[in-house]
Amino acid sequence: MAVGAKGYDVLLQFLVEAVLLSLVGGGLGIVVGFGTAEFVKWYQDWPAIVPMGAVVIAVGFAALVGIFFGFYPAQKAAGLDPIDALRFE
Repeated sequence: MAVGAKGYDVLLQFLVEAVLLSLVGGGLGIVVGFGTAEFVKWYQDWPAIVPMGAVVIAVGFAALVGIFFGFYPAQKAAGLDPIDALRFE
């Protein structure tokens, strides 16, 4: 905001960052889940099937968590006065 950004721009930046981090975390969780399923399948000779519906729900839930927990800090940052935010105490 100190260089001309509007409150909307700051809010959008925080929300995009929160959703992106959530999706990356969700993607890593999916990779670990598939890897664990394949390991169990190989090591124990058990059938391990991961339904695609569960994968879609997991990614959607990760995105919703990112939006939910990213909105409040984003709204708070968008409402800050640039002078107060840059002041060092």
